[in-house]
Amino acid sequence: MAHSLFLSKLTPEQRDDLILRLWECQKGKCFISGKEIDLAIHKNALDIDHIIPLTNGGKDDESNMALAFSSANRSKQAADLNLARVNWVYKTLAEDLQKAENRNPNLSDVLKKFGGACCNLHYAIAGDKIRFSFTEIGQTDIIELPIYEDKRSNVRYFFALLPIQYLHHDDKINPRSIGSNVTKLLAEFYKGNPQLHISLGYIETNDKNESPVKLFDGQHKAAAQILLGTREVPVRIFIDPDKDKIIETNFNAGTTLKQVAFDKSIQRHLGNALYQDRVERYQKQTGRAEDDYSFSEKALINFYKGESREMKRYIIDAVKDGITYSEENKLRDYIDMGGRAKEKPLSYSTVEKTFYSFFISPDALETNIDFKLEEGLNPRDLEKKQIVRLMNIIAEKLLIGKYDFEIGTYRLENRIQQGEETLDWNHIAAFRMMKEEIVYTWLSYIGGVISMYFANMGKMVMNKNNFFQEVFPDQLWVNIENFITNLANLPLWKNKELSLTIFGGKQVYSFWKTIFEKGVAPTGEKVLASPIDITAMLAPPASED
Repeated sequence: MAHSLFLSKLTPEQRDDLILRLWECQKGKCFISGKEIDLAIHKNALDIDHIIPLTNGGKDDESNMALAFSSANRSKQAADLNLARVNWVYKTLAEDLQKAENRNPNLSDVLKKFGGACCNLHYAIAGDKIRFSFTEIGQTDIIELPIYEDKRSNVRYFFALLPIQYLHHDDKINPRSIGSNVTKLLAEFYKGNPQLHISLGYIETNDKNESPVKLFDGQHKAAAQILLGTREVPVRIFIDPDKDKIIETNFNAGTTLKQVAFDKSIQRHLGNALYQDRVERYQKQTGRAEDDYSFSEKALINFYKGESREMKRYIIDAVKDGITYSEENKLRDYIDMGGRAKEKPLSYSTVEKTFYSFFISPDALETNIDFKLEEGLNPRDLEKKQIVRLMNIIAEKLLIGKYDFEIGTYRLENRIQQGEETLDWNHIAAFRMMKEEIVYTWLSYIGGVISMYFANMGKMVMNKNNFFQEVFPDQLWVNIENFITNLANLPLWKNKELSLTIFGGKQVYSFWKTIFEKGVAPTGEKVLASPIDITAMLAPPASED
């Protein structure tokens, strides 16, 4: 808060009187969070601040003052309290969904919070005109608009200003959540700068002449406008579009064309949707029933000859998506899907470069998609389930009950170097083991554990990328657990002195490969008592003897 000459001149009694007047004016609520203020209980936890900052032309008098909890006021992301209050609404919504459903909010959540997504559009189409009204919300005037046709795609569309009650979110075409970067849009729109790109949606015609208007693009901008109080959103509305074509367009915009900054996890989700579409299309065009999967990944690639490269990517995207969003995946809670937050130890990008790069077979299978599915021996199904099981072991041994989301990852090594005594070393060890260059190195040793087991059993797996398509016996899982536990028990993860050297910055993969193979860093610093011996690391941990 900027220095206030008005407040500095108040006596303690006058300040208390001002607090009481503001409290009454705000009906006993914090201006930012909206939470109840008890003037006795919260006496030493309150701030008086300018609603409009002095630097933005706000007045330095009581008419421009508000009462807020100190914690809310000092953690706000905007100097303007009106904007801070809007940011708080988003922050609360995001926190509630993380606790209840372990996910970030999407446009549906924003719409529902403000009474949207509850009505279908009732329409009449005649030639190149569409007519409708918003009767459900008491607006009975008939609106007539022209229908246009895109000459390249032959898709018809119209433009409309729709009340939020008639807006819905399509999370299949665009599954992106509303991330914290929406606060930048909030600030932009709050300043009065215009929305430059219109949202995109669609309706599907039917005998009832009614359809929800589903938005599939521009949801961040729509959400920001709604959070700021806008209750009507301009939309370009397609009529009966080919939804699979839109998914493909969205996928290409985020990958080959680089027009949209899709997170990689979202790209895989879209790739999975495109894979499902290609499977259904193949079934129809070859005269198969919907439940007939007696064809292979190779057959799909050969069928779609013009897009064989894309088909290979869709197949692998479907595998990645199935692992990432498996309900049984305990590691998912520790993966930041956007790769920019400071609360979680793993980025989705790291997961792709390690788990998925090492353990998912990139080769299209020649066995039928439903091969031995009922017996639990289907190669792709095994691959997904066993990678999830590996992720769960890592989550249980290294993260659950040890990694603290409240502490997060921000400047941890700096805080160690500055002598911060309250840091939990179990949290620090978990953080260190999950750094990309480190997890990349020790996870490659897991491949060695698996390879060694199969070799000792006299079973040669020609392609290491296919390991997880083979059933892992119980003893192999015991070996994997022992290796991970023994690795976690190495003293280097809780060594304070190493914070200044090997943990002091991001290293390349070869740096840690040298440490694990020689026990000494490339700089000559002794890190391990001895190099990593896979055989020794398979022994039961000392604590379990």
